[in-house]
Amino acid sequence: MADRASTDVLRGSLDLLVLKTLSLEPMHGWGISQRVQQLSDGVLEVNQGSLYPALQRLEKQGLVTSGWGRTDNNRRARYYELTAAGRRMLGAEVKSWRRFAAALETVLRTA
Repeated sequence: MADRASTDVLRGSLDLLVLKTLSLEPMHGWGISQRVQQLSDGVLEVNQGSLYPALQRLEKQGLVTSGWGRTDNNRRARYYELTAAGRRMLGAEVKSWRRFAAALETVLRTA
């Protein structure tokens, strides 16, 4: 279970996490949430109630596309894929996040 600090950070960075996860391969929503949890060693948990509105928002912005496919269990699922605009946005967002994290680290070291 994610603690409050993790939930607050996740809330502000959900789009970045989704874009990064989709940069690995096209994925359905449940797969995205599982991959984020796996890559963060269980620290970050993506709530399905937040994930799908984020995916719809990103698709509306042209950063991801979606289409129906079959899961490994032969279940029908909507798969999401990063667009070229999404890759550009991911690059910009990663650069911005790293700059923010470095600034925060600087403040924490001196305070």
